[in-house]
Amino acid sequence: MRPAPTRVLVFSTLYPNAAQPNHGVFVENRLRHTLALGEMQATVLAPVPYFPSSHAVFGRYGVFATVPDRECRHGLEILHPRYLVLPRLNFLTPYLLYRAALKAVKRAGKGFDVIDAHYFYPDGVAAALLGRKLGLPVVVTGRGSDLTMIPRDPVARRQIQWAAGQANTMIAVCEDLRRHLLALGAKVERTLVLRNGVDLERFSPGDRLAARAVRGLARFTLLSVGSLIPRKGHHIAIAALVDLPDCDLLIAGDGPMREELVRLAARTGVADRVRFLGGVPHADLPEIYRAADVLLLASEREGWANVLLEAMACGTPVVATDVNGTSEAVCDPAAGVLMADRSAAALVAALDILRRNMPSRVATRAHACRFGWEPIARLNKGVLISAAEAGRGGRDIHGLPAAPVDNRV
Repeated sequence: MRPAPTRVLVFSTLYPNAAQPNHGVFVENRLRHTLALGEMQATVLAPVPYFPSSHAVFGRYGVFATVPDRECRHGLEILHPRYLVLPRLNFLTPYLLYRAALKAVKRAGKGFDVIDAHYFYPDGVAAALLGRKLGLPVVVTGRGSDLTMIPRDPVARRQIQWAAGQANTMIAVCEDLRRHLLALGAKVERTLVLRNGVDLERFSPGDRLAARAVRGLARFTLLSVGSLIPRKGHHIAIAALVDLPDCDLLIAGDGPMREELVRLAARTGVADRVRFLGGVPHADLPEIYRAADVLLLASEREGWANVLLEAMACGTPVVATDVNGTSEAVCDPAAGVLMADRSAAALVAALDILRRNMPSRVATRAHACRFGWEPIARLNKGVLISAAEAGRGGRDIHGLPAAPVDNRV
């Protein structure tokens, strides 16, 4: 008799929805590839902040009101309960998130074997509260600023440390974040590194000439991808263009800095060589990666930057700041070059090194193939099933699978 599938409750405010299709797509990707291996079924609980109006005047806050209460993506049921966000009382957010999640789980009327939470604060803390209430083991994945920036607040730090003590297993998406997690007091035997992967079928070299022709690209083309916010470093890419007269720059993304970046391009005399593409659906990114010669990522911080692997899988090498897990992805000359520091001058210097030793697009693609989803999904499946079995058996629900694992996939 075939055993019943493990029932997973995926819990994260970082998850795509009808109004924000690119939001947290990396969480969805890992889940989809894990479920494709079989023996598991999942329901996604992806709460969104409560906001009373969807009027455009409220900008991104109004978008929250347009998210449906329930939807289906790729055959998965997604629940979007609302929770209150009180800006002056941030320490209450995990509890408010937990209360909204508990009501949604009770309303769904389903049983679960394990909670798979993403982002340590407030999501991981709320998931730990939910797991304690329901008697379920909890696996929490730390993804970036939840382990590097947020713990600087002493109250949030204590809440994260409490959640770490409750979790069955803690996952970091790069070794650098795992070190941050251990510095917070997490037990080494309960932690592992599980990097984000890349969909090697969707992100592939394809027809580069056609991709360039469609966009009218004839010169050496640089690409910067990400939300138009300061920490993504698009302003550094624009500033560097002043000293790169033979290059054009594409910027894919949207956000509050758009007008500021447009003015910067005009002020520095490079406006005719900068093209703003706006928000690009994730499914449309491969064509843009293929068309570019080099991807630039001048971020201030990144847990594990998915755009790096996506570009490389399309054959496009990268120039990036050496932050968090970036050096774990850009670890071979075929991948690209890391900047000496986060500045326009360092970007220009790194790009010069890359162009003088330009890898073949075949070699760059081959490097990215080391980071396919299959081994990552396999280990993720093992972690979740092991946690669920410990919970069902009434055993200690803290710890990694008993079988040896490579904790740096």
